[in-house]
Amino acid sequence: MDFSGLIDNFGPLTVTGLAQGAIIALFALGYTLVYGVLRLINFAHSEVFLLGTYACLFAWGLFGLDQNSAAPAVGPMLLYMVVGLVAAIIVSGAAALTVEFVAYRPLRRRNAPPLAFLITAIGASLFISEVVGVATHRNQTGVPPIIQARPVFTIGDTTVTNLQILIVLLALVMMFALDRFINGSRLGRGVRAVAQNPDSAALMGVNKSRVIALVFLLGGLMAGIAAVMYDLKIGVTRYDAGFLLGIDAFTAAVLGGIGNLRGALLGGLLLGVLQNYAAGLFGSQWLHAASFVLLVVILLFRPTGLLGESLGRARA
Repeated sequence: MDFSGLIDNFGPLTVTGLAQGAIIALFALGYTLVYGVLRLINFAHSEVFLLGTYACLFAWGLFGLDQNSAAPAVGPMLLYMVVGLVAAIIVSGAAALTVEFVAYRPLRRRNAPPLAFLITAIGASLFISEVVGVATHRNQTGVPPIIQARPVFTIGDTTVTNLQILIVLLALVMMFALDRFINGSRLGRGVRAVAQNPDSAALMGVNKSRVIALVFLLGGLMAGIAAVMYDLKIGVTRYDAGFLLGIDAFTAAVLGGIGNLRGALLGGLLLGVLQNYAAGLFGSQWLHAASFVLLVVILLFRPTGLLGESLGRARA
């Protein structure tokens, strides 16, 4: 264990962890939304994210951008960011809806057992991942330098870059917007009603199928935004990019309280920071193992997660 390395790099590890945790939190929202309504773990959500990472690359490629392009000026950079976000949101949202319509809805109509949903989710995940792997020849794809990471301010020996600030702020804004939508809008009340009691909600005129499609769509939108931030931060993507990050996002959702939107944000930020601390203390090879150790410890004392409040009981 390298305590001196952890202490010496405490600030940089914290800032980097917050940026990574913000991406995990956005990713985790898809898991927590679907589980909150269906009590289903949508393992295909990691591939919804994966498609978003390629969608923005395709959109940027239409402008002739690749990993060897020069960093654009502020005006073009803003345009490329908007185009990339729109492309990723559309593709990830459409992918999430397609998974719901093709894989899950037929099972719900037949009242299939939970195991059938689990197997279907894993099958859909593997199918999408393998299709992308064949299409890309299983090679890494570089990301154009849309945003050049530049120092904005320094605290002690910790430098905070514009990209890190953008990632964290965007995650907080999207989390706040989604929380307000779920707790303050008519559609959001329908989501909470179905999450709390689907049969009673149906008697009150809530269309369960539309609500389920809505939560898949919302989860896909959040995954698309997370995908763009992931591309900009990591700089490459590949056919299995969603796998490990998907495990981290699922861990974050359970850690914060699966089915709880605010818990997903808390779990993601906490997990990102603690993973970095573990990497600084034990080495980077222990980064993902540490997240599961943390999950087990938390669940021993808080079986419902840190916040532990279900989507159906969320308060405005």
